[in-house]
Formats: sequence, structure tokens, C-alpha cells
Amino acid sequence: MLARRDDLELAVSATTRPQRTGEVEGVHYYFIGDAEFDRRIEAGDFLEYVTFVHQRSGTLLSELDRIAAKGKACLLELEPTGALRVRDSVPGSVTIFVTAPLVELERRLRERATESAGEIDERLALAREHQELADEFHYVVVNDDVERAVEELDGIVTKELSSVGRLSTT
Repeated sequence: MLARRDDLELAVSATTRPQRTGEVEGVHYYFIGDAEFDRRIEAGDFLEYVTFVHQRSGTLLSELDRIAAKGKACLLELEPTGALRVRDSVPGSVTIFVTAPLVELERRLRERATESAGEIDERLALAREHQELADEFHYVVVNDDVERAVEELDGIVTKELSSVGRLSTT
């Protein structure tokens, strides 16, 4: 969706997890250690942060400023608890819960082969818990077909940006 929209930009999250092969610092994530993450929490640098499968990640407020300076709308990719914190603390924010059938999630995780079997089981258990939060979001999109899901997401973004006057519908 981002490839076809020049009015949006994805905020780069900070994480304490190790960098994976192919990931680029400042593009995929900001990779920081636990001590730096703690320092940034104390300094009030995060919009939100969560612990997810023994790692922490969060959205730096500086990312929102960077994207706003470009005149773009900021898209956040968050774990459900982080998204609900943003929903509760940022007036006008819109939450979209993107999910997939658990069988498909398991297939994707195993195919990616970046986690152990135990970590995959832990992620799937957490996905089950997260799906129970779906009703707390403004929208739910099921990613069972990538092209259809992208079209649905694009429609939601267009509608929401139009409603706040950030996008012309003419």
C-alpha cells in the first residue's frame, strides 16, 4: 500500500531485538540496546512501547515529527496493546487491526525461519490473545488474500484522511 501512496509514511520503530540479516538500521528499525531503550523511556522519547516475546519495541516521537515535517500522514505498525495506548492518548487516531487465520500465521512464521519452534508457539499463543482485542479497534482487516487486504486498507486510509481534510476526494 505504501508503494502506491505518497501521502503516507511508515514510522520506523525502535527495538531491542537483534538485527536480522537484510535489515537496515533506520529503515526497518532503529536497533538499540536495553540501556538506551530505558534511557529513552525516562526521557519521554516514546509515543508508545511494548514488550513482545522478550524484546521491546516502540515508536519514537521524533519519528512522528520527521514524517510531519515532510507533510505526510504517519502510519504506525504496532502490537495491539501499543495501538490501543495510541488510540487512548492521541485524539483523532484511527486503529486498524490486521489479522490472518492462525494456520496462515503459523505457515508464515515457519517459512521465515527466524524463530525457534518454542518462539513460534509463543507467538501463536500471543496472536490468539491479540485476536480477542480486535473489537477494540476502529477497523478489522483480514489478511487472507494480500491484494484484497491491501485494497481494503487503502480504502480505509483514503476515507479517514478525507474525513480530516488531509486528502482531496475530487
